[in-house]
Amino acid sequence: MSLLTSRVPSADEAIPEEAAGKPPRRWPLVLVVAALLAEMAIAMITTAVEQSPTIDEPVYVGTAVVYLDQHSLRYNPEHPPLGKLIIATGLAFTGAHLDPGFTGDQTQLGRHVLYESGDDPGRLMLAARLPVIVLTLLFGLVVFAFARELTGPAGGVTALALYAFSPDVIAHGSLATLDVPVAGFLLTSAWLLWRARRRPGLYVPLAGLAFGAAVATKMSALAAVPVVLLLVVLSVWHARRGIGPQRTLRVLGLGVAAAVSLTLLAVAVVWASYLVVDPRLHWTPPPDLPADHGLRALVDRLPLPRPYLDGMRVQFAFEDRTWSTFLLGRYHAGALWYYLPVALLVKTPLATLALGLAGAVALSAVPRLRPAAPYVLVPAAVLLAAAMTSTRDLGVRYAIFVPMFLAVAAAGVVAVRWRWAHVAAGVLVVFAAVSSLRTFPYYLPYSNEAFGGPARTHLSLHDSNVDWGQDLGGLADRLRQDHPGERVWLVYKGSGVPSAYGIDAADPLAVPPDEVHGLLAVSDSAIAKADDRLTALISGSAPIDEVGHSITLYRRP
Repeated sequence: MSLLTSRVPSADEAIPEEAAGKPPRRWPLVLVVAALLAEMAIAMITTAVEQSPTIDEPVYVGTAVVYLDQHSLRYNPEHPPLGKLIIATGLAFTGAHLDPGFTGDQTQLGRHVLYESGDDPGRLMLAARLPVIVLTLLFGLVVFAFARELTGPAGGVTALALYAFSPDVIAHGSLATLDVPVAGFLLTSAWLLWRARRRPGLYVPLAGLAFGAAVATKMSALAAVPVVLLLVVLSVWHARRGIGPQRTLRVLGLGVAAAVSLTLLAVAVVWASYLVVDPRLHWTPPPDLPADHGLRALVDRLPLPRPYLDGMRVQFAFEDRTWSTFLLGRYHAGALWYYLPVALLVKTPLATLALGLAGAVALSAVPRLRPAAPYVLVPAAVLLAAAMTSTRDLGVRYAIFVPMFLAVAAAGVVAVRWRWAHVAAGVLVVFAAVSSLRTFPYYLPYSNEAFGGPARTHLSLHDSNVDWGQDLGGLADRLRQDHPGERVWLVYKGSGVPSAYGIDAADPLAVPPDEVHGLLAVSDSAIAKADDRLTALISGSAPIDEVGHSITLYRRP
């Protein structure tokens, strides 16, 4: 039977095993799901324990401590509070606090909380990362449930396996950052809207809460507003459709009313996230807040808290800057519109790409799966298109939703009535798992085999794709073990404090080149964007080792 004529049960026509005359077999499925999530948890916790703070994390950790300690919104206004409140749930058990006399910007705040307050930075970072790890695992259940409703248990397991072994999801799901939470809330919104096709009265409000959580975590979620509203109308139409023009107009009216209710709930979640931090909503705009003009001035008319609106203006200012890009070994001044698709091609396991694309074709072509395409493919496509317009080509974390939605789409492969579909899907899942396990525990610098694997990612990409400052502790261990007592020169791109890890190193760019002799350690992101002086130092040195696929060690005579 061809792919176009195959028929599989949709979520609306799911046939329970009991009704089909088969006894339910839930325990094997439960065990498989538990095993996949346990593997993912081990990978993320191991990574969280071993990695030093990445560039963005101290800001979020410091801001979360201010939320707990002082109930103030003054730091990190460019991101809404919810993601940092999630991080704060772990920090609440550490007793972390901020010196009342502290004055400084948000970068200095993070350094102060982690390295100058007397607390163990490793303990604080693990406490901050654990809530995001738990949330990432819960999103895995959403992936499984979404795919299972589309294609059955085999599709659910396939999707969950691709999610659980996704190096990018593991890497960023183990960090105290906002990228995985916002992507997971968006995926949850799409899943709940799919379920609203049967019970809109229950699932549209739940989708509104989930979408509100996404918007209250990161402002990039606003790009999904048109898609979410259209999906609300589509779900209500499916649930209440009838015959005749009057009935049609009534159903459309119900859909619009449901979209309005979802919007109001989402707005309420955003307001609640700010009021939880400061019930009186004290707010002083940043002194360097840029003025809006043109269409951007319409932002002030949105029914959102003033801190949120001012945060959007900070984001606009970021977008107005010229950022540099490093892609496939070449440095570019300014953004490249195709950066994210190429970076995703580098950093997604080949088997996941194959299964995801085949599943997307199945969702588009198989009649019984086609209704799910707007819920799985369209949100991912719109969000990716919006992310591609950004001027900041800093990593696939800005499109971390792609492997999530791609995993759900991949379930479509097992629904195709082709003799070898299940076998092919199983083989590709194993291939993806092996590719992921081979990079353990260095998930952040992962790249697939076509681009040389994690050891060569730095030749194609930079920043949060490979070197986000996460291996400072690993460098300290390597220096103690293999290079005790040697003179060390360090060019480190990150937010960690080298001395806090026992690294006694000097800056080679602060002295004449002929004074730099001994061991030279350079972050790979710094190498990718090296100026003439650093390039000269590197060219006169011999590479002898690397740490975590993110820091290269040289011997300089």
